[in-house]
Amino acid sequence: MKPFAELLDRLIYTPSRNAKLALLVAYFRSAPDPDRGWALAALTGGLGFKGVKAGAVRELAMRRVDPVLFGWSYDYVGDLAETTALIWPQRPTNRDWPSLTEVVERLHAAKRAEAADVVEEWLDPLDATGRWALLKLITGGLRVGVSARLAKVAMADYGGVDPAEIEELWHGLEPPYEELFAWLDGRAERPDLEDRPIFRPPMLAHPLEEGEAQALDLTQFRAEWKWDGIRVQIAARGGEVRLYSRTGDDIGATFPDILDHVTFQGVLDGELLVVAGGEVRPFNELQQRLNRKTVSAPMLKKYPAFVRLYDILFDGEEDLRELPFDDRRQRLESFFAREAPQRMDVSDLVSFEGADDLETLRVSARGTATEGLMLKRGDAPYVAGRPKGLWYKWKRGPLTVDAVLMYAQRGHGKRSSYYSDYTFGTWRQNPDSGAGELVPVGKAYFGFTDEELKQLDKWVRDHTVKRFGPVREVSHGLVLEVAFDSVHRSTRHKSGVAMRFPRISRIRWDKPAGEADRLDALERMIE
Repeated sequence: MKPFAELLDRLIYTPSRNAKLALLVAYFRSAPDPDRGWALAALTGGLGFKGVKAGAVRELAMRRVDPVLFGWSYDYVGDLAETTALIWPQRPTNRDWPSLTEVVERLHAAKRAEAADVVEEWLDPLDATGRWALLKLITGGLRVGVSARLAKVAMADYGGVDPAEIEELWHGLEPPYEELFAWLDGRAERPDLEDRPIFRPPMLAHPLEEGEAQALDLTQFRAEWKWDGIRVQIAARGGEVRLYSRTGDDIGATFPDILDHVTFQGVLDGELLVVAGGEVRPFNELQQRLNRKTVSAPMLKKYPAFVRLYDILFDGEEDLRELPFDDRRQRLESFFAREAPQRMDVSDLVSFEGADDLETLRVSARGTATEGLMLKRGDAPYVAGRPKGLWYKWKRGPLTVDAVLMYAQRGHGKRSSYYSDYTFGTWRQNPDSGAGELVPVGKAYFGFTDEELKQLDKWVRDHTVKRFGPVREVSHGLVLEVAFDSVHRSTRHKSGVAMRFPRISRIRWDKPAGEADRLDALERMIE
């Protein structure tokens, strides 16, 4: 555990990407198996403990510390793990630091009722850095400036292989990744995953800004609609079927109505939608089914899932990714005609003459189930990551509304000391009193600069009127211009509406709160 704690401590104070890579590679070289595999899982977000949640850590800290003192300390520090690590009063003990493997194995085996006691045993022999690392590991979200991608690049550097090879294998392996380390150390052959329905790293698109389409040689590109769903990959190999999100999460249990109709062998790329009566339904209907462990029969019927296909990676066992897009498109159409999969179709190509046609099509996407256009080079192979010049996404322009800041909450990681998560509302007439009132319509935590964050944080602190745990209610005096992609009806929100991808576009220091938009302005934007 001590080497892992030292690694996290050094990573958080190391801004350079190359220096972080060097730290990671050095750790992988020095740490034993399976410690280094569990560390890799933690750094890539693949390690979780059901028995210990943030609330349990808070209760654990208040066994040793006055609750009021802990509350004020937590409010000042802003991070639960750091607060507990710093304020924890140690008791004399002869115990040594646990190994990382001991922590993982004991917590995986511990029942919820005993997990907190196990953690308490470990906190006493550790120093403040060790306690912080342990609690970060347990509660998740290390936030040390290392993305999953960077950790995989470090693994590639460690083994002297192409990062694409790590990506290709990644979702077919499980922590503590002993197969992977054995291969990179030269002690074993490359893991053979060809007969498994593993996730293949997707090809991504660069955003296209206003005026940039005119600079492209559009004769080399094909256009498709950009559908407003979520990117998925269907992998069917060796008699097994998986449905993956674009980040490689297995979401098949939530969409059995897709998996139950897969009778082919291959890997397909497409967009997951809700389609009812032959029409693509708004994104918020798909959202009703996302992130659920189980889906009821009424929900399956009310929100029927559908996949709109736009690429094929494997036809049976044949890898098609090196083929140009035009050839893959022909193979996809032939595959679809041959297999006739249910609950799927092939996304149409969009005809156009030039940039003006594309602009007209993009603008016409407003009010439809599309977000804009995709432009793909006809000669482009299917390349993992975001290669330049091959795929572009040209989304319709965002909608905006002027809303009033209502509540604020601290962020996480580097933002743990700042109020950076903002809930905002618009005006409506109270149906009982007839008076004007604010109702929340959304929440955003990005879109502003670091300097603007400092200004917003100070404004929240100076204008707080009530506290609800970590949430601060502020006086209704600051207007935020909020940009968003679309707005839909929602029964989950008091306002009756829900925004899609809200972000802070501008701080309207100049605008009185009474002149912010009314709820009916948002309702008129509903598609």
